[in-house]
Amino acid sequence: MTQSKDHYLRLLKYVKPYKGKFSLAILGMVIFAATEPALPALMQPMLDGSFIEKDETMIVLVPILLVLLYLVRGIATFTTTVGLSWVSNKVITDLRSEMFERLLTLPNSYYDNNPTGTTISKLTYDVNQVAGASTEVLIILVRDSLAIVGLLAWMFYIDWQLSLIIFLTTPIIILIVRSISTRLRRLNHSLQDHMGSITQILEESISGQRVIKIFGGEQYETDRFDHTINRVRSYTMKSVTTAAINSPVVQFVTVSALAVIVYIASIQSSHDEITVGQFISFFSAMAMLITPVKRITGMNEILQRGLAAAESVFALIDQQPEVDPAQPTALKQASNIEFDHLTLRYPGNDSDALHNIQLTIQPNETVALVGPSGSGKSTLVNLLPLFYRPTEGTIRINQIDILELSLKDLRSHIALVSQDVTLFNDTVAANIAYGAMSHATPEQVRDAAEKAHALEFIEKLPGGFESLIGERGTRLSGGQRQRIAIARALLKDAPILILDEATSALDSHSEKQIQLALDELVKGRTTLMIAHRLSTIAKADRIIVMDEGKIVEEGTHDSLYAEGGIYTHLYDLQFQES
Repeated sequence: MTQSKDHYLRLLKYVKPYKGKFSLAILGMVIFAATEPALPALMQPMLDGSFIEKDETMIVLVPILLVLLYLVRGIATFTTTVGLSWVSNKVITDLRSEMFERLLTLPNSYYDNNPTGTTISKLTYDVNQVAGASTEVLIILVRDSLAIVGLLAWMFYIDWQLSLIIFLTTPIIILIVRSISTRLRRLNHSLQDHMGSITQILEESISGQRVIKIFGGEQYETDRFDHTINRVRSYTMKSVTTAAINSPVVQFVTVSALAVIVYIASIQSSHDEITVGQFISFFSAMAMLITPVKRITGMNEILQRGLAAAESVFALIDQQPEVDPAQPTALKQASNIEFDHLTLRYPGNDSDALHNIQLTIQPNETVALVGPSGSGKSTLVNLLPLFYRPTEGTIRINQIDILELSLKDLRSHIALVSQDVTLFNDTVAANIAYGAMSHATPEQVRDAAEKAHALEFIEKLPGGFESLIGERGTRLSGGQRQRIAIARALLKDAPILILDEATSALDSHSEKQIQLALDELVKGRTTLMIAHRLSTIAKADRIIVMDEGKIVEEGTHDSLYAEGGIYTHLYDLQFQES
């Protein structure tokens, strides 16, 4: 209960910046609630005065008051609906913005351990559920609670003995609502988890549709998706059933109390202890109680669903971002890199991914990392921009421990070109002059494209540099996407360059063009090159051979090949395959 209260109070903090409109919406609720007992209150003079006593004043006054009453109710309803909708959408926008900003600062370990679909679901489905807890529940809680108080006060004014029966049912209703709350919360947690699974399967199926078709995975993916949506349906129906039991039981208890009241009031009326107007007014107030009581009992299901979603949303917001000392330190262009007794072990693993790496790279030196799959090549280069933090040892750039640098400064000195090129659904120019380089002039962008041997195909596109390239660059070939990535790295002009198997998935013609672009890119830079095709590392100053997270061989192509070790085996194996 305390945790639920904390989540709700935390949600209300997001409302605080909009307290003006929020207060206006609350005022609308209060005014609407105040008009609830006014309607049955008008019943008594209307019946006793207009119809029984034929009071001419009441005959004129009551209709006028009815019109004014519903005019006020209409204005109050409009104010509440528009005001809270505005606040609700602002809260959703703020939550999503904060979540997205946090996502961009999370360490790679978060993405390794959390499915993409689940994370996307938090920003879409869960945030919308939170809106139900922060606004819809508030409408019911304030407006209907005040309406119930006002109606009960009027009923006590007419006959306190009859009204006392209503209060006797309250503890029973509270027990019913509490008994259902726990089950609803548990069901809604499970529902949110499976909604995240739906998003994950959809994303994988859409992005991997070619593999699915080639390998005949349609039925497998259909079965997997159907299983998940059926689980969602099951949990949804369980939640609906639980909520559906809640309202009828509460309403039955309430109506039973009303039936007793009608019986007693009828006896009092026969003994002239209550007038017709008072009886109808009291009964009208009782009848009007049913709707707000029904909404309040149904509110529990909305509240539990929203609070369960709030836990999910705040779990993401509360994730610890990358550790960043944020100490700007000037790095010289000539970048010396030193890996000093470096060890990395991923959380939960028993063995080291990297073990006691000792490596120094001189300024402007090109070092190629080779080795069998899983040998630690990509892991090593991922430590340099601190995508992961070493378990032991130190990485230095120009004799400065990179843990003492701000992440922004460190990463501004590194450019990356990988096998899996990341392009955005934007123009060619925007993909080259991306992020911190968005201020680059058209001439600078064109010059980078030309050096990357990309200008020829860019100029043939319908819109040239302003052509949209599609999601993940789907309108370009693999070689074209690589050259855009190289142009991006050229424009950044960083002193350190990481090439992560940049030519491994290309045909020979594209590879030649990419190699020409890479030759231009590595000039004057300290370069770490992960090579899949050993033929591409001929121009490397030094070759580092890795195996099982360790450096096992080091030298030039000729010296390593002459040793007859792992490098010789890998080279001969590729030569035989070709």
